[in-house]
Amino acid sequence: MQERMKETKRRMEGAAKALATEFASLRTGRASTGLLDRVVVEAYGTKTPLNQLAGVNAPEPRLITVQPYDPNLLGAIEKALMESDLGLTPSNDGKIIRLPVPQLTEERRKEMVRLAHKMAEEARIAVRNVRRDVLNELKREEKDGEISRDDLARAQDEIQKLTDAEVKAIDELLARKEAEILEV
Repeated sequence: MQERMKETKRRMEGAAKALATEFASLRTGRASTGLLDRVVVEAYGTKTPLNQLAGVNAPEPRLITVQPYDPNLLGAIEKALMESDLGLTPSNDGKIIRLPVPQLTEERRKEMVRLAHKMAEEARIAVRNVRRDVLNELKREEKDGEISRDDLARAQDEIQKLTDAEVKAIDELLARKEAEILEV
């Protein structure tokens, strides 16, 4: 039973970790290297994540710099940045690509907050799906006589506590991201 609880907790925490990763790529008014995590570049005949082809830095609050390890990839990286859905315009000086991060408009901030809420709700649903799956397994085991009714009741309480804790963690992540987005 302890092993099942550990596995359940790990699966539920996975939803919160995935949300944190998604939030890192959500653009705020501040420069963050996490914005470029999803950018893939056509290089050497394959699609490769940008962070494997270049050093990505945020030297200033409103600027991201991308310095390719191989200068021949400058054009391919610039093209990938232009085609990405980030809405940032790269400028290149032959050695380094600069991405100025403009201030977000009030309308764009509200749109980002709505997107963050949607991502958080998807994470909550993932946690609830884990709860549902585990509870169904436990009920089946109780029906088959593998565990007692008391064990089932204790496990249900424990799983509900895990679910509540993970949903609370997701809500806290959302509150921090929302504050970050709305910060002017």
